[in-house]
Amino acid sequence: MASKRALRSAGAAATEAAPKRVKKAPAASPEPQEPSTASHWLFKAEPESRLVGGVDVKFSFDDLKKEHQASWDGVRNFEARNTMKKMNVGDLGFFYHSNCKTPGIVGILKVCKTAYPDHTAFDKKHPYYDPKSDPDNPKWFMVDVEYVRPLKRLISLQELKDHLAKHGSKSPLNEMALLRRSRLSVTPVRESEWDFILKLAEENEEEKED
Repeated sequence: MASKRALRSAGAAATEAAPKRVKKAPAASPEPQEPSTASHWLFKAEPESRLVGGVDVKFSFDDLKKEHQASWDGVRNFEARNTMKKMNVGDLGFFYHSNCKTPGIVGILKVCKTAYPDHTAFDKKHPYYDPKSDPDNPKWFMVDVEYVRPLKRLISLQELKDHLAKHGSKSPLNEMALLRRSRLSVTPVRESEWDFILKLAEENEEEKED
């Protein structure tokens, strides 16, 4: 059964088209993992309806909350794919709303299954079918993620850009992949970036740094 999830990432010469998320059946709880060993990531998805091949690829953080778990399928960019292959069960990630009026980070998810072949690449009826992907030698992979919690407030892309513009090399966001590699749908997040954004989310609008 297909879910409504979608994302946008970079292609070789242009932005990667938004993939379609497949609903994940409830699975056994993942084995506990020490937080100190976990890495952090950022996942982009489109919260507003958009048709690709007649299929709505919308997938919001609220959709993930309703489903609880989902397969992060449809990624058709090698760098984003390789990033997912580095993920471990228990890793946390930011859920980022893209291609909308106010793009930004809205919540937190957790990786609950490591990378495995993305079967949507073999499905001729799927919007992101890849005829060059061989089931015996899969080219594309996906991970499963689960809902954790929303941030106390949306951290907009513009707020992050403004902070970087003001503080430059002194900003903890100076090397953030979201700002430097903006077309990618899945990117790593450094621990310093993760901590800084969580701190921002705790601030009221009146208190936040620009």
